[in-house]
Amino acid sequence: MKNILKTMLQRLSNSDDSELLSWAAPIPSFGNLQGTSIATLGINPSNREFVDDNGVELTTRERRFHTLKSLQLEEWSDAGGDELELIVDSCNEYFFRNPYNAWFRRLDSIVAGTGHSYFDRMFPACHIDLLPFATDCKWGTLSGIRRKHLLRSNADLLRSLIQSSDLELLILNGQSVVTEFERISGTSLTAETMQGWQLPRGNGENVPGIAYTGVCRSIVGEKLPRDIKVLGFNHNIQSSFGVTSSVVRNIAKWVRETAETRQ
Repeated sequence: MKNILKTMLQRLSNSDDSELLSWAAPIPSFGNLQGTSIATLGINPSNREFVDDNGVELTTRERRFHTLKSLQLEEWSDAGGDELELIVDSCNEYFFRNPYNAWFRRLDSIVAGTGHSYFDRMFPACHIDLLPFATDCKWGTLSGIRRKHLLRSNADLLRSLIQSSDLELLILNGQSVVTEFERISGTSLTAETMQGWQLPRGNGENVPGIAYTGVCRSIVGEKLPRDIKVLGFNHNIQSSFGVTSSVVRNIAKWVRETAETRQ
């Protein structure tokens, strides 16, 4: 993990992508990636992992991840073994310190269908992102060209993370994640419209719920050391308007049953 993190820090330090929070450490994983076979997948870390409601950097007991300021560094190229260890530790212990529960608690109810949890040391799950760098604005406000550039130019980092892990199952949260994962992995997931997943709308046209299943064997053209089972859903559990508790329960039930039949 430290070698991958070092590569991430070098890339962040050399990046001219103005959207990235250049002072915030990359987040290789939320939870210990080396300690689990199951991970959820998102787009990229929220800036709320580093700042409060007013955009002020989190400090002391509120801090979740390290920054140049917390590590007393001028730039990331100054980071040595001790700093790398501190960043890795903040990732591994994330769910047992000050996690961003407004985001992770609801997704954990989906993960629970597998018998694992972000908050369980005995049967842990973790979370990784397509892009390990936080941005200073919401992902959806970036242009399509910028989103595509950031994801494609850093897809090898996701591949390295998976290659270094024991992951067997990836759970994709939301249509954007599904679409981008298919692009960088070259994986065509099977889509199925699911009863009981639709989201009601006032105009009478419900938003259908779609389940995705498949197997990932490579990322950006390089073969992975093992096949990775992939389950996904089009609703972003935290962000999609009108995601009810009933829909969340139905998705969790599907994840449990589908993961079991694919062992």
